[in-house]
Amino acid sequence: MNLRIIYAVLALAAGLPCGASERPQILFSRLAPERSGLFIADGDGTKERPLLPATGLDYNASYSYDGKWIVFTSERSGSADIFRMHADGSGVEQVTSGPSYDDQASLSPDNQTLAFVSTRDGGTANIWLLDLARHEYTKLTKDTAGNFRPSWSPDGKWIAFSSGRDTHAGRANPSWEILQSTAIYIVHPDGTGLRRLTELGGYAGSPQWSRDGRHIVYHQSIPQDVYPGRFQEKATSQIWSVDVETGATQALTSGPGLKVSPRYIKGDEVGYVLGGRAPTTSKSLGSADQQKQGLRFTSGRSGPVGEVRHPSWSPDGKTVIYQKNFRELSVKPAFGIDARVDLLSTIGDMPAYSPDGDRIVLTPSVGKPMVVMNADGTNQHQVLDSNGKIITFPLWSPDGHSIVFGIGSFFDRPVKPGQLGIIRPDGSGLRMLTDEKFSSGFASWAPDGKRIVYRVMGDGHQGLRIMNVEDGKITTLTTDYDTFPMWSPRGDLISFCSFREGDFDIYTIRPDGTDVKKLTDSHGNDAHPAWSPDGNWILFSSSRKGFKDEALVDEWGPQPYGDLYMMRADGSDVRQLTDNQFEEATPAWRPEPANHSVAAR
Repeated sequence: MNLRIIYAVLALAAGLPCGASERPQILFSRLAPERSGLFIADGDGTKERPLLPATGLDYNASYSYDGKWIVFTSERSGSADIFRMHADGSGVEQVTSGPSYDDQASLSPDNQTLAFVSTRDGGTANIWLLDLARHEYTKLTKDTAGNFRPSWSPDGKWIAFSSGRDTHAGRANPSWEILQSTAIYIVHPDGTGLRRLTELGGYAGSPQWSRDGRHIVYHQSIPQDVYPGRFQEKATSQIWSVDVETGATQALTSGPGLKVSPRYIKGDEVGYVLGGRAPTTSKSLGSADQQKQGLRFTSGRSGPVGEVRHPSWSPDGKTVIYQKNFRELSVKPAFGIDARVDLLSTIGDMPAYSPDGDRIVLTPSVGKPMVVMNADGTNQHQVLDSNGKIITFPLWSPDGHSIVFGIGSFFDRPVKPGQLGIIRPDGSGLRMLTDEKFSSGFASWAPDGKRIVYRVMGDGHQGLRIMNVEDGKITTLTTDYDTFPMWSPRGDLISFCSFREGDFDIYTIRPDGTDVKKLTDSHGNDAHPAWSPDGNWILFSSSRKGFKDEALVDEWGPQPYGDLYMMRADGSDVRQLTDNQFEEATPAWRPEPANHSVAAR
């Protein structure tokens, strides 16, 4: 049967539109680079030139042992897949395919077998092997804890990797974020001989073998320093090596700074990246930030400054390849694993559609102004300057005449004040709805446009509140650790996220405080609920599939996990929409004309 016919049948059965032009459009914030390109330079990082143009997302490149091949990850075909090319950038060919997430590839010394990370068969990150001649896949690791960054030994007898198995780092306390703890392991390609080389409870990652196969170099930190340190420029990590036979370890670096992605170059010399926060635009970083980033070497020789990520040196050490990332505020099509919906992504935070679906309001990134633009990302104009504060979750009123938003010191621990405000889309009519005694934020309108529901935190306050916007009268809806409320378009329910049972899950409640129902029950975070225009479906972000890469090398979001899902309003029929290593969050369902409502199908 034709695939389109299958999707049409499934869509009709599910109550979703089935025509290509009628599929629901969902916009979400993707905390990732908008573009990334591969570059090549001399071994010391000088004489940089493009290897592949930075027109899409190409990343995580590495040389083969003989230097003839480069394998890398690309999203040029939709999902993240593994590609390979000749060392001069010619002969690009796709190696893996399918809707699953494939990344972090390493070629065996004989170039016959590819080791890589994939979510195929289960949705969690495991190490897979691909026989390139037979095109046969073998699952090497078989657990749900997350396995990352495989590296072949020079003799092809071992594969080193990092893994969250045997550990449970818990949460940043007190906080929303889930911590990650990893150790270094080695295993034979047939799955036997598994051995852990580093201690549990720490953070060891990105293992790479020395040319003689006697040592493995890796970066090391502690889970509490990975978050929030990598976003507050306080994180410290060091480069270490371990003797594979004896287990003896040695620190190769010292001092402050986030040091990641080590690689042996020649002899005992190791190159690595001194990292920093991701750039907020496509323009080059300021001089202060530039000095904090770049290639470094354990021999003491200096490398170039600037944003360089995931370097890999040729066998003779004469050239190095790496990726550079770029951020530009736009709206672009995104790959999804359910063809019944059309996905759009933006690097902007917390996007929301106007009631007619023609405009979007968001913030380009944390601490940036509120911006309104056309639904296609054009005609961007500033509505409100943040003045050094954080603007959160701007949301249009049902009549499109106003935007409610939060402004203050959100996401800090301990909690700091935040206020709710309201403003017209042209930037006029600004007025505050709450004071700064505690934190009020994350508001959502009732369908009548007369009330908002929002969350409060700090100074002894907690839970959800409902405010009459005209007279300011406030009623208490809940008093638990509840957040991210969203009023159903039908007006009968409010969805929200709550920690009341030890994990963040999605609930619904009636506006009068009755009939509380728990809709999700997965380990981790289920959050950011958003209703379909007809009130039949709820979108949300979930970490149920865990980390898909090492958090220490992710600079884009506070939570390098989180795929998009949708479910019916009663919590049934849960469907995964995205599958990758980035945080994808705060989805918004584009309103549809009345004669194309989802409810009509």
